[in-house]
Amino acid sequence: MGRTLHRYVFLQVLGPFIAGLALFTFILLIARIMKLVELVVNRGVPLGQVLLLFSYILPAFLEVTVPMALLLAILMSIGRMSADSEVIALRASGLSLYQITVPIAAFALVIFASSMALSLHARAWGNARLKTGIFELARTRATAGLTEHVFNDDFAGLVIYVEEIEPPGTELRRILISDRRVPEQENTVMASRGTLVADEDAQTLHLRLQDGVTFTNDAANREFHKTDFVEYDVSLDLSEALGQLETRDRSANEIPLNELQALVGEREQAGESSVTERIELARRYAVPFAALIFPLLAVPLGLQPVRAVRSRGLAVSLVIILVYYLLLTGGDALAANEILPVNVSIWMPNLVLSVAGIALFLRAARVARPPLEGKGRALMEIVRSRLLPSRTGS
Repeated sequence: MGRTLHRYVFLQVLGPFIAGLALFTFILLIARIMKLVELVVNRGVPLGQVLLLFSYILPAFLEVTVPMALLLAILMSIGRMSADSEVIALRASGLSLYQITVPIAAFALVIFASSMALSLHARAWGNARLKTGIFELARTRATAGLTEHVFNDDFAGLVIYVEEIEPPGTELRRILISDRRVPEQENTVMASRGTLVADEDAQTLHLRLQDGVTFTNDAANREFHKTDFVEYDVSLDLSEALGQLETRDRSANEIPLNELQALVGEREQAGESSVTERIELARRYAVPFAALIFPLLAVPLGLQPVRAVRSRGLAVSLVIILVYYLLLTGGDALAANEILPVNVSIWMPNLVLSVAGIALFLRAARVARPPLEGKGRALMEIVRSRLLPSRTGS
């Protein structure tokens, strides 16, 4: 009955895992999804380009939601089996808790390997591609937003009027700009020609004007200035043009693993602080281990017999997830302030929950097996009928 039992337990976990993964990923992505939908509806960004940005965001969230979904799936599947007395019947038939949870352990190892790949490689790749993709999208939309004979106000504090745009859209002729980005000063800029210049390294976009004049009204000092120029740069705010779609706030998240390790070594040799990079490096290795720790907690907690299995499983999983990420956030703060060593701080949540999980699992495994007689035999027959339906009639 070994293979049949393992297949049965695996399928019991697989369904809730898929549902939990979809649920947790949707909850964490809802704010991003709304911003991406706003780009399609209000900004006219092609759906394919938005879906590409979405694919760049996804690895960072899957790194978190995959272990969360595993925790929920084990709680719900073990809880359902316990509520239906299937676990009691299996143990009455001579199986230990270790034997029952073999498919769960195998599934957890697969999830752990997937989480490690996401953490070490996919997330950094996605973050780097997201930053580049957003800049390219912003540059494209900013260029497309400039239309001949139209007063364009997509940029905060700027109104831009262009008389003529030459293909492919970066060369402008006869330009008028009202610049009110500084409240005390109002600038009116007129130029015979201009060029849109993108700096991919600095992630900025400039409108470089040539052969023009600037009229400045200084209301605070009651002064008026006229300045002729040969070349004049106007910086364009791309985040405003894209409806405040933000990028990741930590550049360490965008660095590939081998480059991050090399950067840490270089900074340490140069005597510079590398706390941020070492925290990121430690997190990449520590967070995936949640896929191995959560099952240790989920199995014994799921064995508690209750009626509302789904609601209790969701509630317990949320509590465990909250505790884990509170500890992780606290460890991150301790490491950033150099109160504790980086590895000690970042690995602290894994250590704490591992000790609790091992203690609970060993306690659950030591529970005496019920005798194989009376109700025990009846329950065993129920399980056999579910696992081996083809043999019940023999």
